[in-house]
Amino acid sequence: MTDHHLLAGYHGYTRRKWLFIAGTAVVLFVFIAVGITLGTADISISEAFTALLGRGEHWQRQIIWQIRLPRVLAAVLAGVALASAGSSMQSILRNPLGSPFTLGIASAAAFGAAFAVIVLGAGSVHSSARDAVILNNPYLVTISAFLWCLIATVVILMLARLGRPTPETLVLAGIALGSLFSAGFTALEYMADEVQLASVIFWTFGDLGKATWRDFGILAAAVLPVTSYFIWHGWTYNALDGGDELARSMGIPVDRIRTTGMVLASLVTALVVSFFGIIGFVGLVVPHIVRRSIGGDERYLIAGSAVFGGAFLLMADTVARTVISPLVLPVGILTSFLGAPLFIYLLVKGRRYW
Repeated sequence: MTDHHLLAGYHGYTRRKWLFIAGTAVVLFVFIAVGITLGTADISISEAFTALLGRGEHWQRQIIWQIRLPRVLAAVLAGVALASAGSSMQSILRNPLGSPFTLGIASAAAFGAAFAVIVLGAGSVHSSARDAVILNNPYLVTISAFLWCLIATVVILMLARLGRPTPETLVLAGIALGSLFSAGFTALEYMADEVQLASVIFWTFGDLGKATWRDFGILAAAVLPVTSYFIWHGWTYNALDGGDELARSMGIPVDRIRTTGMVLASLVTALVVSFFGIIGFVGLVVPHIVRRSIGGDERYLIAGSAVFGGAFLLMADTVARTVISPLVLPVGILTSFLGAPLFIYLLVKGRRYW
């Protein structure tokens, strides 16, 4: 085979991957346009576009700018954060079942956020369903969630460095960590009063209806740089997939790359959980869907997972708030319904993935 044929084959190989990412991005923008038009108030696409330009009816501008647009954009960023974190964790740990949810990191973030709300008084309680918990101090909640995420991350990293653990061992360790933090969360619930208890339980469902422009700004400031970091280090993660010895022989600081990646994944997970509650399975389901579509090359897999994750969570949230309108379902319920069957399938057929 000539060099020309090899080069043509490589270009075809990369073209298919970029076409998948570009096509997913187009679908994402379509979902954004549809998402800002759907809801209890009937607003057409043309009216929504007019409202985005600052014209049209006052009530339409209020609905689009203050309710729907921040929710839609927050759903995209949350999906990007969870999917890119899950994809990077699977590469860093060489564990196809790794994700913030399965490794107990999301449970640790939920415990930390609930601790800040109940014990440290970082949240206030409102009577309406949409505003069950308002975070008066989102920075305190995020810091608390992040610190507890770090504890779970340190345990996972220690297991990854000691004794060459198998993927099954890490998943079982994540289940144990998740159970531990769930027990701590239950203890906090036991100490809460009735109103706090009802509010925090509602918060843990995973609901994007609480999204505000402030939340979006904080998420964007963290998620965009972190996701860019993961994409930039795609080649490095490819080397890690070949084993630590191979990566070190290529001059890659394995321990620093692994620690930095896990800490950044914990940070964006803490942000999403502290603002919106637990949104399960996105970090597990999306990377596997993308991997089966374009392969396991991390240079494209992480970018594809980020774009697909944003579209996936936005689609799930749009369905959750319209399928039984005017009743709005928390998106965490829908993602769990979608993700649990695939998770079981991966456990049964897991030997094909590692």
